[in-house]
Amino acid sequence: MEPEQKSNGALVGLIVIITILILGGVYLWNQNQKNNSELEKKISETSTSDENTTEMQANLNSVDLENLDSAI
Repeated sequence: MEPEQKSNGALVGLIVIITILILGGVYLWNQNQKNNSELEKKISETSTSDENTTEMQANLNSVDLENLDSAI
C-alpha cells in the first residue's frame, strides 16, 4: 500500500486569504488617516476672525422672525 500524501493546499489558501485581508485592512486604515488629516487641515484653515463673526451677526439680524408664522 502506498502511504497517504498530505496536501498543503488548504494551508496555502488560508495564508493567501489572511494576507489579502491584512493588506486590505492596512489600505483602509491608511485611507482613513489620510481623510482625517485632510479634514484637520480644512478645519485649521477655517478663519476664526471677527470679520466672519460680524458677517454672521449681520445675516442673523437681517432675518425677519416676526412674519415667520405667516408663511405657514
